[in-house]
Amino acid sequence: MRVRIRLDPTAPGPIFERLADAVRAAVVDGRIGFGERLPPARRLADQLGVNVNTALRAYRLLRDEGFIELHPGRGATVAKRLGHHTALAGAIHDLVDEARLNGVDREALLALVREAWR
Repeated sequence: MRVRIRLDPTAPGPIFERLADAVRAAVVDGRIGFGERLPPARRLADQLGVNVNTALRAYRLLRDEGFIELHPGRGATVAKRLGHHTALAGAIHDLVDEARLNGVDREALLALVREAWR
């Protein structure tokens, strides 16, 4: 299965963090499964139009979190067995849709989620 990772060019924060967020989201919503191989950092960087070091930095961040495993010469694979969190992914999409309908912008929604997480 070939998954394209996409970055929101308007999202705040460093590109490597946004890239790591995009990979996490793809795993949570089931687009990438446990043990599945991620695109090589060079190919991912080319697809996104970013520096290969940015892609590598995102992969290292995910590795340090225990989210992926890096295998020299063989690439990166998903290390977290999250299953398909379709209910969670659906709830997230519903939350975003509800926020948009009510005029809540991205930063306000993220602030609400951070506060609720505490």
